[in-house]
Amino acid sequence: MENKDIDTCKLLYNTERVKLYIPEYGRNVQKMVDYLKTIEDREKRNEQARAIIKVMEILNPSVHLQDDYEHKLWDHLFIISGFDLDVDAPYPMPAPESLHERPEMIPIKSKPIKATHYGRNIESIIDLIAEKEEGDVKNSMIRSLAIYMRQQYLIWNKDTVSDETIFQDIEKLSDYRIRIPEGLQLGRVDSGFNSARPGINPAKAGKNQNRQRNNQKNFRKK
Repeated sequence: MENKDIDTCKLLYNTERVKLYIPEYGRNVQKMVDYLKTIEDREKRNEQARAIIKVMEILNPSVHLQDDYEHKLWDHLFIISGFDLDVDAPYPMPAPESLHERPEMIPIKSKPIKATHYGRNIESIIDLIAEKEEGDVKNSMIRSLAIYMRQQYLIWNKDTVSDETIFQDIEKLSDYRIRIPEGLQLGRVDSGFNSARPGINPAKAGKNQNRQRNNQKNFRKK
């Protein structure tokens, strides 16, 4: 076999090829756009540009889920061309600098969780109850919350827990805006209550329990 035959059989790896601007559309679309830029007749170039848009729409059907998806496809066409395409598009060519703009940060007001074994939702419920007026409705809400917190406690810690411990946690998590009514009792735990944490690997259960038990101890020391 001659050397020229060996060169003809050489494999082309993607790492040796020109980098794709948008890999999701594949190298064939990139070749179409590269050829499009070489067409001198403007009318034919516009026609081929619209044809490529149809191909891109077929290759990326999820684009229909976006608002104004046709505008998005034309933006992608200009990006694939390296912002070097002279066609009569229905939308203006995006600025190259727009590719490097960082999205605006979404303002999120959050604070550290005081007791991870209860979770953030419990703290939100406590804040809601703390704003309620004193009375039977608020006392009923406190009791329902305490029962739920006891269930959450037992999911993370298989040991029994006293009502007083739950009451102390509620008052501490509320920054003492909630005071437990005198004589409040939660009753016995339902014998059918499943305290196993959903989806947890039994082999890791012991480690998780020890970690959560330490979190609970640290929370009460504060």
